[in-house]
Amino acid sequence: MTNPNEEHLAWAQSRRDTVTAAQGVLSLVVQAWAGAGEPEIAEEVAREGHPAEAGFTRLERPDLETGEVQQGYRIWRTDSPAQRAFEAIEVYDYDPAWVVEGRFELVDEERVVPIEHLLDGGATRELPVSGDLVFTHEGQEIRLAAVDANYGGQSILHLVFADQSNGVESYGTGRFLLLEHPAAGAELAAGGSVSLTIDFNRAVVPPCGFSNQMNCPLPPLQNRLPFPVRAGERTVRFAEGFSLHA
Repeated sequence: MTNPNEEHLAWAQSRRDTVTAAQGVLSLVVQAWAGAGEPEIAEEVAREGHPAEAGFTRLERPDLETGEVQQGYRIWRTDSPAQRAFEAIEVYDYDPAWVVEGRFELVDEERVVPIEHLLDGGATRELPVSGDLVFTHEGQEIRLAAVDANYGGQSILHLVFADQSNGVESYGTGRFLLLEHPAAGAELAAGGSVSLTIDFNRAVVPPCGFSNQMNCPLPPLQNRLPFPVRAGERTVRFAEGFSLHA
């Protein structure tokens, strides 16, 4: 029989291994974009001023104003200031009370929700949110909007939430929780639902807690819980005197 506490410790270690990897978020030092509709920036230009061993990857996104594709790139360095200053991800002890039985309720397969991102100056991006996560906490029904996403070919629900621990015990702007999409492959009509388990012990600090180059989504209003969620990752601890925004 598996031990939940041991599994929790193993998960916490795997998270540390992920963020400290060569292309872990602590290594991200540059994320830059060409203008909407403009050609991608040449790799040799992007690499100027960086050592040969620096990692280079490309990405794209729709422009906020025109919707045209923007071409971008990232530079990854294992000698980044954040990597050198990183000490630990502080994590709450495993708490079975935060393994919550709930349901995914399909609202509308085509629904999008405007969600603000950290580096967009208050503008919003419309993201697909086809349904809600619904559960009960202390007799109150809670309904959260989770973004439909695809990671590595797997359909997931990406929950961006805030709670009363933020800025006091946990990361200030909120946290993320990734769940297998319970409706993937299921035939649900609007208003239909399927049960799922929401394990807040797997809540994580968003990438912007590790790199100032990350443009993280912020919790929409309905995802701001009126109680503390003392489960999952709390915050990132760096060496004294270090700041991502210095």
